[in-house]
Amino acid sequence: MAADNETLKGLIDQWRSQLSRRAALRPSDLAELEGHLRDQMAALTETGLTDDEAFLVAAKRLGNLDAVSQEFAKEHSDRLWKQLVADSAPESAPARSSSVELVLVIALALAAAAAIKVPQLFGFAFFGELEEASFYARNLSFFVLPLLTGYLAWKRQLPAARRPWLALPFVVAAVLVNSYPLVPDGVTLILVALHLPIALWLVVGVAYTGGRWPWDGDWYDGYMNFIRFSGELFIYYLLIVMGGGALIGLMALLFSAIEVDASWLLLEWVAPCGAMGAVLIAAWLVEAKQSVIENIAPVLARVFTPLVALALLTFLATMLWTGQGIGAEREALIGFDLLLVLVLGLLLYSLSARDPQAPPNLFDWLTALLVVCALIADAMALTAITARITEFGFSANKTAALGENIILLVNLAWSAWLYARFLWRRSASFAALERWQTAYLPVYAGWAAVVVVAFPPVFGWK
Repeated sequence: MAADNETLKGLIDQWRSQLSRRAALRPSDLAELEGHLRDQMAALTETGLTDDEAFLVAAKRLGNLDAVSQEFAKEHSDRLWKQLVADSAPESAPARSSSVELVLVIALALAAAAAIKVPQLFGFAFFGELEEASFYARNLSFFVLPLLTGYLAWKRQLPAARRPWLALPFVVAAVLVNSYPLVPDGVTLILVALHLPIALWLVVGVAYTGGRWPWDGDWYDGYMNFIRFSGELFIYYLLIVMGGGALIGLMALLFSAIEVDASWLLLEWVAPCGAMGAVLIAAWLVEAKQSVIENIAPVLARVFTPLVALALLTFLATMLWTGQGIGAEREALIGFDLLLVLVLGLLLYSLSARDPQAPPNLFDWLTALLVVCALIADAMALTAITARITEFGFSANKTAALGENIILLVNLAWSAWLYARFLWRRSASFAALERWQTAYLPVYAGWAAVVVVAFPPVFGWK
């Protein structure tokens, strides 16, 4: 029996995602290969093969993509794919020498560590006065994110002609935020410092996916892998920072035992330099150890999804029982926004860990429950923010929170709808959920860019 269109579409989506990740092809090349794949499939189905069989044979016939096919077979060993290609495909040679890559990463980590201290040569102490703190708040992203982007562009063998386009957003952002007359202790400076790395993180994603920008027709291919990379990077960075913090504390105790004050060395040099260099080291760990650590973020999502869903359900039931609404205080709203961001992260990594071809299971129902609870909570938080704006008027903080909650509300609402269709089998494709999440990434970066660019002048630089 021929496979239904949604199942076949899911297979091709998986093939494209795997190919874009392993081969780092340009979107035009990937589209051309997909065209060849579909032509082969059409010819094979005319000979009497089913759609599934035609897909697997056609993919095998694409020749020098055997290494990609083998990796796909390892991850989907229950499918016919393994029978066709796993035994015959050769091992993939690394695109870059691991020793050269390690040397490059260490050099970039040292460069990031040095970059955070260079301003000190011009009188900007890391733990200095308010003006100096303002300088670091504006520029913290530029000490490490360009280096991380360069490493990923090198790793993905991005053509040299395309690399300047990755540098352009950093240059424009650096000129912009340093030319703004921001009040050193103002709210807009804090908003700029918080939202600038979010906006620039999309540029990191472009490098990671081999040069796919949001305006490319198939730009979202590979961005689910970038979401996984971001989560693993965050986890490994936290582990490194916690280990580094413990080491700094131990060194302080050792020096104090011999009555030597080493705080200036540990706090002014080791801590900031280590924090910058650790970003590159964490990225290298994710790239070098993918087969070992790729499932860390999804596993954590599977652990915390039911717990957070239960917590949210309990909270909503209590609020309904007591008749109490969400407080409009700033601290309460910030806490709510952080919770919603956590829910979004759990949703993303739950999706990334799931086999798109598997039927709905209990965990899918738990994830859908989490999304619905978060949607209700977001709507209530949005009501509280609107009430606060009505009472006190617009401010930079409240406007930023309003925009972020609206963006999250749209994402959660459509995710809930897609989950409902999937669970009730009105739509057989799970790929729609993945595509929705990856397609929504520019919305977050776009709103962050609006906050960075427009909020300071609109709200008087304060």
